[in-house]
Amino acid sequence: MIEVLTAPNMEAAPSDQDFARLQFSSVLYYLHCTNPDNGLVRDKTQNGAPASIAAIGMALATIPIVVERGVIIREFAAKIARRRLEFLLQCHQGPEPDASGYKGFFYHFLDIETGRRVWDCELSTIDSAFLFAGALTVATYFDGETAEEAKIRQLAMSLYQRADWNWARDQGATLTHGWRPESGFIPYRWRGYDEGLLLSILGLGSPSHPLPPESYAAYTESYEWRNIFGRELLYSGPLFTHQLSHMWIDFRGIRDEFMREHTSDYFQNSRQAAFVQQEYAIRNPMDFEGYGEHCWGFTASDGPGWQTAEIDGVRREFFDYIARGAPFGPDDGTVSPWVVVASLPFAPEIVIPTVRNFASMNLGMTRLYGFKPSFNQTFKDGNSPTGWWISPYHFGIDQGPVALMIENYRTGFLWNLMRNCEPVVRGLRRAGFTGGWL
Repeated sequence: MIEVLTAPNMEAAPSDQDFARLQFSSVLYYLHCTNPDNGLVRDKTQNGAPASIAAIGMALATIPIVVERGVIIREFAAKIARRRLEFLLQCHQGPEPDASGYKGFFYHFLDIETGRRVWDCELSTIDSAFLFAGALTVATYFDGETAEEAKIRQLAMSLYQRADWNWARDQGATLTHGWRPESGFIPYRWRGYDEGLLLSILGLGSPSHPLPPESYAAYTESYEWRNIFGRELLYSGPLFTHQLSHMWIDFRGIRDEFMREHTSDYFQNSRQAAFVQQEYAIRNPMDFEGYGEHCWGFTASDGPGWQTAEIDGVRREFFDYIARGAPFGPDDGTVSPWVVVASLPFAPEIVIPTVRNFASMNLGMTRLYGFKPSFNQTFKDGNSPTGWWISPYHFGIDQGPVALMIENYRTGFLWNLMRNCEPVVRGLRRAGFTGGWL
């Protein structure tokens, strides 16, 4: 592995410089794992991995940061953004099984050379939303009068406006999870609090195919407000669901009807979710090894694999890639450092000491791409330098939250930038958000 920063001083909390270096090492993923011919980004570091449409969106969103931080000069960064958007816009859209997408949306995974669908995967509304959010980020950032920057704005808006959000509702009020050419719409819908918040706002903000306001009401009607460990919050188990919409939108002080009724906002809700996860790890009801005040973070992540084993007289069930959550599971002892770092803007007082602990655990904080995305101290692995399982790969959708949320914590840059994004602002207002900066 390539050393990209010196180890932090474990006698003190990670400094701003430590987080800056972790941010830099994380964002290198999008420079190293991108096909230079077309701008498509690998889903993960495994050899032969296809491109992930969500990872491409996150890569786009990090471009303004690498410019502002002096990693790439603006003129060259603009070329990267333009080339990536051009290729995506040229990719074939149609009902054929080997197209890149349909009705403006994209398949979850694409061949990294051709941009065509792989693995018979689904046309994904949420992963397309992350792509559109990244496209809108560069369209907002590159606001200059040069032909290159004007082209970026035109390409990004064309990509976003092409999406037929009402088709994706399949005659219902809420958006479906997606579609397959072989079988039609997926029989699941975006209802109840999760990362679909961003999806709804982008759909409502569309200037070409906007969702009706009742679609947002239908999304929120199954929200679950709970008291967990003495904390009142809008519940969603996996921690990433409390973060991904927040990479682009500053929810501090702005409220929709639901949050007005509960005298909260989505930012404060994400803060409560972080404390709930920490408290779950402290209580550790299933007695997994390592859990505690400074070892938590349960989310969608890689895992040891689908298997059962008897460990110290206890029969344990382990999972592969699955959406883990707290406090109601599923839980197999797997912890994800990246999702803790992505909670930095919400709860720095518990995130920073936890990051310090992770930095002392040989999880790669000082190496290329930063922390390994997940580990499991209960599941022993003789081939691991730690003696327990650590994910062998980095994932493109884990790197973006680290890089973007560190920046939002340090400067609020992306949040401030996206306040000037007309589709996002329009979507928030059509969803009923008021107050604060809005």
